[in-house]
Amino acid sequence: MSFHKPEMTSAKPVPLSRAIEVLYRSESGRILATLVRLLGDIDLAEEAMHEAFATALEAWRDSGIPERPRPWLISTARFKAIDGMRRRARFDATQTDLGLYLETQIHDEPQEEEIEDDHLRLIFTCCHPSLAPEGQVALTLREVCGLTTEEIARAFLVTQATLAQRIVRAKAVIRDKAIPYQVPAQQELPERLGAVLQVVYLVFNEGYSAETTGSELSCEAIRLGRLLHELLPEPEVMGLLGLMLLQESRRAARSSPEGDLILLDQQDRSLWNRDQIAEGIGLTESALASRRFGAYTLQAAIAAVHAEAPTTASTDWRQIVALYDGLIQIQPSPVVELNRAVAIAMWKGPEHGLRLIDAMLMRGELTNYHLAHSARADLCRRLGRISEARTSYERALALVRQEPERRFLAGRLRDLK
Repeated sequence: MSFHKPEMTSAKPVPLSRAIEVLYRSESGRILATLVRLLGDIDLAEEAMHEAFATALEAWRDSGIPERPRPWLISTARFKAIDGMRRRARFDATQTDLGLYLETQIHDEPQEEEIEDDHLRLIFTCCHPSLAPEGQVALTLREVCGLTTEEIARAFLVTQATLAQRIVRAKAVIRDKAIPYQVPAQQELPERLGAVLQVVYLVFNEGYSAETTGSELSCEAIRLGRLLHELLPEPEVMGLLGLMLLQESRRAARSSPEGDLILLDQQDRSLWNRDQIAEGIGLTESALASRRFGAYTLQAAIAAVHAEAPTTASTDWRQIVALYDGLIQIQPSPVVELNRAVAIAMWKGPEHGLRLIDAMLMRGELTNYHLAHSARADLCRRLGRISEARTSYERALALVRQEPERRFLAGRLRDLK
């Protein structure tokens, strides 16, 4: 096996610790996935992997980084695990049996296709429906994306202890219920893939709405979406990745330098990331062409219509309403109905949208949803019904939690005066 020194093409060398850190971030998910298959236990695999990276820091100092570091790390971790079992065998005879089994069963270096299959298996294991949603998210970010407990806790604004407990509980469920480490059978795939995509989009949304650590989480969700698309290029995987890219393309225009919220119709569209838009639209079109798309692809199509319009006024609102009609058929929800009502207000006039929103609020479905009251306030303002607009803005302000949105609504109230 040949080696290369940890240097970039420029004259300035990259410190070995930094090179290994980058390698850990990019490869730890794949390495851990293969070790879970080889060792049969997530905790044991994780411990062995960390020992292998620590060994690499010493071993590569003189010899340089191997051309194929992933197999080197997997092999080293495997033997670290066997050595650990030998040491523990003095106190537990079952460890001797397991160590002998691993030594006799594992000989060949894992192939690239096996490693990719392992990664997909790990994703489905971390997103198994038996795990609580917060456990699915925490375990996926920790084991698949390679984020540290500290990074995940900071992103979700919880303590490290709370986040660590979620991971421990999720691992316990996998162990106690003997959840199989495998990709679901073809007939089970649609339902199980839906759970995986939901976890990815939950991570993305958490990042998209966060004030400080948002871009970090959004980037991880997109990275996970790319990985899924590479491993399992299903239409809804394309649709979700397209949706995330199209939404993320507007990040630079969504807030002012002071952190104030800027709505879509006021955004400087020259700040939108055109590369992300082009990639997102391409993925969305491919998903639509398959005729096997679902809710994520329709949401991506709506985002694509916005992305292609040079201004709010020139947006094809009729097409957006038609896409929302299709989305309601697939995934009916009050929030989708609200978004459709806003689109109708833009297409046919504010009075049409207001009628629909009032009907939803009368049914009580969106009583405590601040965006419903904010949307109603905006339509009332456009119709000159200032007193009603003020009441709805005040109701929205009482319900909202994010500080940028609070400042935005407070500003709208001041404008009414």
